[in-house]
Formats: sequence, structure tokens, C-alpha cells
Amino acid sequence: MHALILGGGVVGITTAYQLLQDGHDVTVLEQENQVAESTSWGNAGMIAPGHSFVWSSPAAPKILLKSLVLKNQALRFRLSADPHLYGWSWRFLMQCTAQKARLNTLRKHRLATHSQAVLQDVVAREGIAYDRTTSGIIYFHRNKAALDNGVRNMRLLEGDGQQISIIDANEIVRREPALLGSRNLIAGGILCPTDETGSSSKFTKALADIVRSRGGRILTGTRILKLERRGNSVTRVMTNKGEFTADNYVLSLGSESPLLARTIGLSLPIYPIKGYSLTIPIADPDLAPKVPVLDEHNLVAITPMGDAIRVTATAEFAGYDRSHKPSDFAFMMEVTRSLFPKGIAYDRAHMWAGLRPMTPDNLPVLGRRNIDNLWLNTGHGHIGWTMSHGSARIIADLIAGRSSPVDLDSISRAA
Repeated sequence: MHALILGGGVVGITTAYQLLQDGHDVTVLEQENQVAESTSWGNAGMIAPGHSFVWSSPAAPKILLKSLVLKNQALRFRLSADPHLYGWSWRFLMQCTAQKARLNTLRKHRLATHSQAVLQDVVAREGIAYDRTTSGIIYFHRNKAALDNGVRNMRLLEGDGQQISIIDANEIVRREPALLGSRNLIAGGILCPTDETGSSSKFTKALADIVRSRGGRILTGTRILKLERRGNSVTRVMTNKGEFTADNYVLSLGSESPLLARTIGLSLPIYPIKGYSLTIPIADPDLAPKVPVLDEHNLVAITPMGDAIRVTATAEFAGYDRSHKPSDFAFMMEVTRSLFPKGIAYDRAHMWAGLRPMTPDNLPVLGRRNIDNLWLNTGHGHIGWTMSHGSARIIADLIAGRSSPVDLDSISRAA
């Protein structure tokens, strides 16, 4: 059976790999000149079930409202002429109740935990190198009240099997000596020892090479223009390089998924949320961070990544706008410098902005929607790297008619 995967990011390539493992013929269509050149390139690099908390929380509406005036908000809302923004935002706000946030966080955590197990299985089988760290992730707070609240929140994931350890500032500095000069900024934190990190881009490129070596086709520079359907089936995909047909189609185009889906009358609850990242070379390895940390007060994640660090922050409701300017990165740069003043070549920082494919409940869209041969594996939001491997396995299981270890009725299925 031939499967055509639409999208060559981490979600699309992991799906191609899992389908190839099941004996399918696979072809991947990717519009960039290489795989993993869009959202999969500049993310935080965290494989973090411990970071499964949904953004659609009771605190989100107030933060979004304040962002219309204040610039340094973790969530930012920008007024737009795009009507889809307001419809999606209303659905997002409808998820911002304590009950829904708790339920969606647990659903997200279960998928993330399953996905991490699939990743670890693939890494053990294939021996892929991707700047992996397995020392856990430290989620630290700057005052005791915030730490106490963070611990209460984390108990939800602990009850769902997440390993956590509450550590004080001295223990944080012991684990990450590069924070010694910033000791006075830290009240304490939560260590998730099983969380890990690594370069999504390096992993995806290496996995793509494995797919090619085993007979899979990955066609880059191929821009998908539209889908065509007859009744309940997709009949072909039109691209700038001609038409493609297959037995099964998998839509994994991230933020562009709803745009393509509309060409066949399918509505997907996905909207792009812009995020910013800095990739900064390490000047002195002895002074640079070696343990990934997340500053919970500022929601700035700092991840060691080979000979650089990756800094990520901000979720901006700004539509399909990838533009950025130096001032967009000033706050995250300031936070990182305050924590790690030495060992980092801040003058050589690479600035990047990309789009997270978000759903209102922060859960991916998986499975079929009234089209027999079109499978949806998209809408993974801010931890797509974390959830991609399990989602790929789920799609392969569904196509094969196997049951999934994750209850799909508990994952976003809204059309």
C-alpha cells in the first residue's frame, strides 16, 4: 500500500518512518529544500511530558487582554483582519476553564508520555545522534509563592505517572553550576528527571536519511497547491511539480494544514501561533549551561544544543506572519543574560520566528474526518517535537487497523 505524507517536518518524517516499518511504500512531499526547515528547525528542543500543561488555562484570557498594552507577556494577542483568528480565539477561550484545562492537560500528558517511549525505542533501534541530553529538565521559580503554586500544579502530572523532584536553589546550582552567579534569582524548582532534550531538526534529517535508505521517497522543493476529492476519497494532490496519487494520504503540514484542508471542504481547528527563538553559540563550554532549564516566571526555555544554546519564548496570536525584528528578542535575551552572563557568544545570536499549529484545546488532530483515505496528523502546538513520535505510531496503527495504547476518544477530534 502506498502512503503519501504531506509535510516533511518532524511529524511527517516520523509518520513516514513508522509506515515504512509496517511495510508500506511511502512518499513525502515537502515544499522547503530540506526537511525540518520550518517549525521543526527552531523549537525549544525539549522532549517534555513535564511541560504538558495547556495554554488554554483560566489565566490565559487576562494575559491576552494585558498583552494589548504590555509587550512582555508570555501570550500576546495582535489585532488582525483575519476572521479565522477571532473564531479560533473564541473557541480557545471556551477551553479556558479549570475543569477543561485539567482534563486537556492530562490527555496531553498521556500522549506525550507514550510518544517519548516511541522516540526512545526508535533511538535505541537506529542509533540516531541529535545533541540529546538525558539529565532531566529543571523548571525553576523566582519566588516561594510561585514555587508553591508550581508544585501544586505539577502534582496533577505526578498523579498521572510523571516523575518529579522538588529541589531548592542550592540543588539547582549544584546540578547546573553555570547558574551560580544567578543564585539569588532562584527560589527553587521542580526537576523532571525523565524529561530530555535534543535537536528536532538533526533528528528529523537523520531519520529522513534512514527513510530514503530503505526505499522511501522524500521530494523536497515540492509545493502542494490543493487536494482533489471524489465523494469520500481524496483522488490526487496537485503540486508545482505535477500531480501525485496514493492509496492513503496523511496531512502533516502543521499550521498550513487547515489551508490545504479547505480545498476539499474540510475545516480543521488549527491556527498558527508565532514563537521566537535564539540559537546562540557557546564561547566557553566550562561556563555555559549543560542542563536545560525553564524560567517559569518569564516562560523562557534555555536548552543546551551541541555547541550552542537554544532560547525560546512567547506565543503570539499573529496569523501567518513569520516576520521578526531584533526588538522582538530583547526580553528573552535579557532574561538569558541575567541567568548565564558568561560562556555564551551573545553577539552572534541567530534570530528566528516560526509558527506553532495550535488547536483550541492544545491537543493534536489525529485520525480521519469523513474522508476514507485521508489521515490527519497535525495541530501539535507547542510540544510537537514531544508528541510527534507517538502520533506517528498512532497513525500507523490506525491505518493497519490496530488499536492504539492511547485512547483516541480523549484526543482532539473536533472538526
